[in-house]
Amino acid sequence: MERQELKKELDATLDARRELGPEYESALVDSFVEKVDVQLRRRLAEERLASARGDHRATSPDTNFAERFGFAIITLVLAIPLSAIAAVQTGFKGLLVAWAGIVAVNFVHATKSLRRGPQGE
Repeated sequence: MERQELKKELDATLDARRELGPEYESALVDSFVEKVDVQLRRRLAEERLASARGDHRATSPDTNFAERFGFAIITLVLAIPLSAIAAVQTGFKGLLVAWAGIVAVNFVHATKSLRRGPQGE
């Protein structure tokens, strides 16, 4: 159910961006990222509560993947305005630096998540 809600929110955000124009892009991205953050925090709280009760069946084996995927989606959404700013301000070199940073952040997050193990331990 959560994925469907987030997909609807993303569709609505993209529709609003088309209607309002690029000057509202930053506010729309911030709003969407906040909604994703709320969903992730709620899910993590539920999993921690289940883990504290000893209910290991409540944590999905795909939790680690879902966290990494969510993080990657958020960074890609944020990459749009970062790419535009870098390209306008410094040209192609700035665009390369911005994307190198995006890739590096995702790489560090993915390797950190993999080291914690499949259940986030």
